[in-house]
Amino acid sequence: MAEMDVHAVLAHLPQRYPLLMIDRVLACEPGRRIRALKNVSVNEPYFPGHFPHRPVMPGVLILEAMAQAAGILVFRTLGTRPGTDAVYYYAGIDNARFKRPVLPGDRLEVEVEILASKRGVWKFACRATVDGSTAAEAEILCTVRQTEPA
Repeated sequence: MAEMDVHAVLAHLPQRYPLLMIDRVLACEPGRRIRALKNVSVNEPYFPGHFPHRPVMPGVLILEAMAQAAGILVFRTLGTRPGTDAVYYYAGIDNARFKRPVLPGDRLEVEVEILASKRGVWKFACRATVDGSTAAEAEILCTVRQTEPA
């Protein structure tokens, strides 16, 4: 159950500011599950527009945090790192539900469990919580695809 600081997270994800949605991995069991953390700051670049009078983390970015945690889990499971010759994509989102808003100052914990993997497509059960209360949940599908040389 290895913990990872932000430097290890950056080594396992191609995303960078302003789209990096994982600050730390609290626990990771390759081949099984991961628990990661996003510290939600009032300084996030999306808050001035979502919403100026009541900042709320967009649901799509909560889903992105789930996908990034799943990406770290896949790379740790496969014993690889992201490279410039492949991209980690969403392949689907099922049963997404948003239960409570995520606000500046919240610590968003993302839990991802591998449900299946077949022909390079991975299926995950995901849950995002704040202080133990479910903020969002979804089943997601992700895949790694080779890219054409630039």
